[in-house]
This record gives sequence, C-alpha cells and structure tokens, in this order.
Amino acid sequence: MKGLILSGGRGTRLRPLTYTRAKQLVPVANKPVLFYGIEAIREAGIEDIGIVVGDTKDEIKEAVGDGSQWGARITYIEQTEPLGLAHAVLVAQPFLGEDRFVMYLGDNLIANGITSLVDEFRRGNANSQILLAKVVNPQQFGVAELVDGRVIGLVEKPKEPRSDLALVGVYMFDKHIFEAVVNIKPSFRNELEITDAIQYLIDKGYTVVPHLVQGWWKDTGKLEDMLEANRIVLDRIMPRINGDVDGTSEVQFRVIIEAGARIVNSTIRGPAIIGRNSQIINSFVGPFTSVQHDVIISNSEIEHSIIMEHSRIEDIGARIEDSLIGRNVQLLRCKNRPKTYRFMLGDRSDVMLV
Repeated sequence: MKGLILSGGRGTRLRPLTYTRAKQLVPVANKPVLFYGIEAIREAGIEDIGIVVGDTKDEIKEAVGDGSQWGARITYIEQTEPLGLAHAVLVAQPFLGEDRFVMYLGDNLIANGITSLVDEFRRGNANSQILLAKVVNPQQFGVAELVDGRVIGLVEKPKEPRSDLALVGVYMFDKHIFEAVVNIKPSFRNELEITDAIQYLIDKGYTVVPHLVQGWWKDTGKLEDMLEANRIVLDRIMPRINGDVDGTSEVQFRVIIEAGARIVNSTIRGPAIIGRNSQIINSFVGPFTSVQHDVIISNSEIEHSIIMEHSRIEDIGARIEDSLIGRNVQLLRCKNRPKTYRFMLGDRSDVMLV
C-alpha cells in the first residue's frame, strides 16, 4: 500500500495565522499536525507516501524533507488549485498507480493511529473503507447514512443531515476510485467532492466498508479544535526535565522541559511542554499549554494555549488563556503614561480586551 496526505488547503479558518504559515504545520504539543499523520501512516507499515501540496509547498517541503527522519520515501504532488479532495486523488494518480492506498487529511488527528484499520483493509477485499465518528454538528462535515451496517448514502455538509456520522479525515481506496473521480461533476463549491466519488462506488456496486472510530478524532481546522487537540495530546505525555529549573520554581504534575530551557522563579503546572531554549521568568504556565522553542515569558500568566517559536510575552497584567500565538509575536505592556493600547494587527485578527 501507499500513503497519500493532503496538505494543500489554505487554512482560512485559522487566519490570520495561516496567511504566513501552512495550517498543517501549526504545532500540537510542540509538533506540527502534519507530522502526526506521517507517523500514523509509517506505524501502519507504509513507506511510500505522497504529499499533495499547494500554495505552501515550499514550507511543507522544508519541514518534511525527503521523509528519511521517519524511514519514509516522500513524493511531493502539486495541486495548482484547491479543487476538492477527489481532485487531489486525481492529480496523485501517477504516484499511486494501481496500488491500494490510505488517504489522510494533513490537519487531522486520530487517537491510537490507523494501524489496525489499514491491516483490516489489506486483509479484506473491500474497494474502499471509510472511517466515521459521531459528531454534534454534522452539518459541517461529510455525513454517511447507514442501513443495517451498510453505507447507502453520503452527503457533503448537508443542511438536514440524515445521521450524526461524520466522515473522519482518513479514507482507504483501491484503483476503482479513479473511475469514480472521472465520472463525477463539480459540486456547487466547484470542487470534486470525495463524498460524491464514494457515492459513485456505492451506486456501481463496489464494496464500501464503514468503520466507526473509537476514541477521539480531531479536525484541527479551527482555533477551538486546535486547542482541544493540544489538550488531548498533552494529557498523554510522559514527564521529563532536560532544562534548568531553579530552586524558587515549582514544576507540578506532567511537564516536559526541553534542553536549554530555563525556569526562573516560576510555576509550571502540567500537563505542559516548555520547548528548547525558552525562558519562563517570574511567571505561571498553567495546564494544557505548549510553549515552542526560543520563547520568553516574563511576569505573565498563561494557560490552555499554544505559543509558537521566537515569541515574547512580558508584563501582562491578566491571565492569558484559550489563545494561539504565532511566531515572532511580541505581546508586551507599555509602561508609558497615559495608559493606552497600541496595535499592529494583520487581516482577520481577533483581539479581546477587558
């Protein structure tokens, strides 16, 4: 089998952060979301992985390289326009050939990986295997309708869903998916929808097997989902301290402090990660916070947040929470009088003041 990871989306729901960074490289527990997908595919025994890339291709290539760090062979496949998941399958056909493959959306996270599911698909004779999960907001997903355990219908983002079973961002196909893709028409969004391609397989009598996902699954396309994924992954970490913690500091519960990090007169309450060469000074870092490398947090409090590399947070008079702070951000208190706020904000920024 081969692996196909889709990493070409524009990440509009995470703007303004994704104006300057691929959404698949936003970190969860200090590791890019995309890396979790690569690891899951490799753990399933698949070495040949194609990554479909778009406008952010250079950044994706720089981060992933040739795949050797995972023992994989990476092939980059350019999708010139984001014309749908089924279109991505079509442009990947020269790489995939007639091999069976697993398709993984690069901004998704699935508990416990996909090894058992890939093994099930390998052993069986299904033409496709789809993963489903119960959701409270099916209108925002592709939705499957089942009768007696069989998939009879799939609809993309239905206004009136016939079930609460959403398509999880992992699919398995054999070569018949290409027949399906070339026989469907673009949707009202002018995209070739993967739901329509799978529906074609069903209508033509091919075998499509559903599998209900046990445990959590996250599409990290929105801020709240990104923070929730960060919380879930941090909740599983094993503590270790490789950096320096001075005698006036406290490290409580499960915390990772990476090499070169310094904790000075501060409290770190886990689960949390402090990245390499970061400095936490006279501050509180609370649960479910990941701080990437080369960050300075001084005289401030923060929890349930993601702080990306080379950022600086100093002298903030209130606790920061539920936040995603990008690279090279400076969040400072101005000591001049009169007390004023000064901003330089990009398009679609969200700012809340109390």
